Amino acid sequence: MVFISPVVVPALFFWGVFYDLFSSELPLGIDQPLKLRFYHSLMITTMVLVIWSWKIMHSCMILSFQQGKILQKLGICSDLSLMRIVLDGIPPRRDSMLLIKDIKVDEVPLRIYQPKWPPTGKRRGILYFHGGAGTFGSISKKRVNSFQWQKKTHTTVVVAIVCYRLAPEHPYPGQYFDCLNATLYFMRNLEEYHVDPALIILSGDSCGANFATVICQILLNKRDLPKVRAQVLLYPGLQGLDFHLPSYQQNASVPLLFRKSVVYFCFRYLNKEPSGLEDVLQNRHVPESMKQKYKKWVSADIIPDTFKMRDYIPQKPTSYKPEVHEAIKEILAITFSPLLAEDSIIRQLPECYILTCEFDVLRDDGLLYKKRLEDNGVQVTWCHSESGFHGILSFFGYGIFSFLTGKKIMDSTNVNTFDTGF
Repeated sequence: MVFISPVVVPALFFWGVFYDLFSSELPLGIDQPLKLRFYHSLMITTMVLVIWSWKIMHSCMILSFQQGKILQKLGICSDLSLMRIVLDGIPPRRDSMLLIKDIKVDEVPLRIYQPKWPPTGKRRGILYFHGGAGTFGSISKKRVNSFQWQKKTHTTVVVAIVCYRLAPEHPYPGQYFDCLNATLYFMRNLEEYHVDPALIILSGDSCGANFATVICQILLNKRDLPKVRAQVLLYPGLQGLDFHLPSYQQNASVPLLFRKSVVYFCFRYLNKEPSGLEDVLQNRHVPESMKQKYKKWVSADIIPDTFKMRDYIPQKPTSYKPEVHEAIKEILAITFSPLLAEDSIIRQLPECYILTCEFDVLRDDGLLYKKRLEDNGVQVTWCHSESGFHGILSFFGYGIFSFLTGKKIMDSTNVNTFDTGF
């Protein structure tokens, strides 16, 4: 057992506060900056505390057990295991109105929320893919969103949350297959859940929104299944081509997702050493031919000028490094970067609700996808939070610990609008 002095925890917290003050930036206009700074400092402190405790325990055990068998039995955590512990957060409250059913589809956990009382008619069906860079996150973490949707729609919604298996233990692109298999199961068993086949919605936040987008594209070829009614994408990450878009520059150090963290988690998701991280940040992983090919879809030139007024400087040309491209070429594939799909695919997609947050490095991915859909005749409802930041909805449902902007966002995300159109 590792003993931690009562003095250590407050000392580390103050260190976390100072670290946050010097490493992060909270631009004017962001929602409740002091609360966000507190949470960010607490997250840093918790991670440092766990690492420190682990190192002490690790050192003691190495001295005592040269064979390392106990280390293996204990399964000492990696950096991602630590992130999972810290970011899974406090378990959300239960709701007496909901019936919760846990099943497994090809070893993938699927949690289904449905009203307890018998249906009076067909219900909407929402498949939800949680965020977490494909490497952390859980079913329970996104449960609060299902509560909100249930209450706003008079409990006429069935929400199925897919707990895809996490990388790197479950290698990429396994997460997409997990999400697809869960979706196929749900679509083939709509009668059991009293879901209207004309009212199926695919949704997700962050990388979960990426999964929802890719699954929507894949399902276009499944003629024997119901058509997806709509996509609901909350601050989506949709491309690995350009990490110098205005939002990446403006929000590079804004909690809870730093610019460097995005690329770091890309490497970890793909189970690769992040040795070329700085080169990827400078877009040296993209061949010039590819930059030119996709410039019409992924470029700062496409971003409206109103989003460039805050600390944006156009990037100077950078030299291509083939070895960096080879190391992380997967992030340029259509599965990883669905924003790069051809127009023939994009124009067949269902209507879409997109949420973007001003103080989010991924903001411009959402803006670019919005334009691509609209240019191809796909109807889009766009909600932009001028004071929001990445991951703000993770705090929703925790009372005074929530952010005011999170409630406004959830109030605007109304799946009832998908009955007859926006």
